[in-house]
Amino acid sequence: MALPIHTSRPRVPRQHAALAAAGEGFSSGTISLGGLLVCRASSFSKVWAVHEGGPNNQGTTFLEPSSIPQGFFMLGCHGQPGNEKSPGGVLVARDESAGDLLKAPLDYSPVWNSESARIKKDGDGYFWMPVPPEGYVAVGLVVTATREKPSVEKVRCVRSDFTEIGETDQWIWGSSGFNVFSTRPRDRGMGAMGVATGTLGIPNIACLKNRNPCYASFMPSLSQIDTLFRSYSPIVYFHPDEQYLPSSVDWFFTNGALLFHKGEESRPVAVDPMGSNLPQGGSNDNAYWLDLPTDPREKERVKRGDLPRSQAYLHVKPMYGATFTDIAAWLFYPFNGPAKAKVEFFNVSLGRIGEHVGDWEHVTLRISNFNGELSAVFFSQHGGGTWVKAQDLEYQNGSNKFVAYSSLHGHASYPKPGLVLQGSGKIGIRNDTVKSKTFVDTGANYSVVAADYIESGIVTPPWLNYYREWGPKVDYDINREIQMAVKVLPGKLRAVLEKVVRSLPKEVLGEEGPTGPKGKSNWDGDES
Repeated sequence: MALPIHTSRPRVPRQHAALAAAGEGFSSGTISLGGLLVCRASSFSKVWAVHEGGPNNQGTTFLEPSSIPQGFFMLGCHGQPGNEKSPGGVLVARDESAGDLLKAPLDYSPVWNSESARIKKDGDGYFWMPVPPEGYVAVGLVVTATREKPSVEKVRCVRSDFTEIGETDQWIWGSSGFNVFSTRPRDRGMGAMGVATGTLGIPNIACLKNRNPCYASFMPSLSQIDTLFRSYSPIVYFHPDEQYLPSSVDWFFTNGALLFHKGEESRPVAVDPMGSNLPQGGSNDNAYWLDLPTDPREKERVKRGDLPRSQAYLHVKPMYGATFTDIAAWLFYPFNGPAKAKVEFFNVSLGRIGEHVGDWEHVTLRISNFNGELSAVFFSQHGGGTWVKAQDLEYQNGSNKFVAYSSLHGHASYPKPGLVLQGSGKIGIRNDTVKSKTFVDTGANYSVVAADYIESGIVTPPWLNYYREWGPKVDYDINREIQMAVKVLPGKLRAVLEKVVRSLPKEVLGEEGPTGPKGKSNWDGDES
């Protein structure tokens, strides 16, 4: 029985106005990898199902693409864990070249079967690895419900120069030492051209490679970016007790932000509205840093930000060989507030620990370049974060806009409200989020500050190329603050909390002033 894909949110319509090179092939349904044309399968047939094991012990259904377009071939089967609502994006391929990019396998090697597995299952499943001809690579496993080998015409192997080294990603299912995963390119980021296939994999299986020098034509144009972000832009909710809200960068500068230079600390310089007098390029050499106004009253006012005129700053980049577009939406906070900890039944104020000037936080929207749909969102959290599939997001009042929750004082982003502890067990730093009356629609005021694949039309503000720190190093004694915080606890818990606090990244702890967006590893790389 065919299982059709049900997209989780309505599709963003493709722009039909005249476009530059970027955007001409965006959301067209197919992407050329330079002779190898790929598209996402639109329907699936069930091959085999197991009713236990896998994520959350909910079992897995193994599927193969059905109703494949004329001239396209299956590259492997797909696994859908029992808690997923719709099949993922599995690629099928067609050779547009002289006819040698795809070849049938010579044979199949058995990988595993369920005959001896004592599990709840629909009959038995058999997993096979295609045996490729010389110079070709298999990029996915094949699953059958019988002992008979599948036909060699069932799938295609890919010429090796159109493949990249892959790695396992999410665990799909496993039993008795056998495990299958989704796979992804090992090398990921703006310049990496590996393409995820969506097929079942085991360690060391390959992925596809985009060899098309005109890949930018499958990325969205500026007008398409505008349509996408207005449609999907997050609504960010703040805790009702939040004192330190975001602002625009130019508001921060025009309201008294100061630039300090090492050795000349007594002579700070006012920053102009666009940051054009900030040092440009280079690296963080600790020679410069920004700080709040020196006047105590103005300092407290600027700390609290200016929510009505806050702005989201967009960095748009190709991912997975330009089959996806990542839109990182950055928010700037003039100040990050003090942290609190939870130690079993105790809530502990950490004094000034966690305070720092100049807090940059972001969420990243991952858009499919095949159809313009939102695929997943990355919520950044204290130097790390988590991906959430589009179908599992909370949406605002039936719209395409998803909801993000900003943690109290720390501004980490979460997909759901509640308490998340940064630590282990019942001891950690509190990240409290609540849906309150204080929120910002990031789609109401934003600007695209970087999209390297677009040749013209983007104005990069000078402050973006400021690689130094957006705040000073701490001006208080961290050791003293820690000792003051833990002294309220019973003896056996003091050392545990102190260990948790000292494990925080220096930027989060407040020891170092944070760098701007371009100083983060995810600027050029993937989110992790």
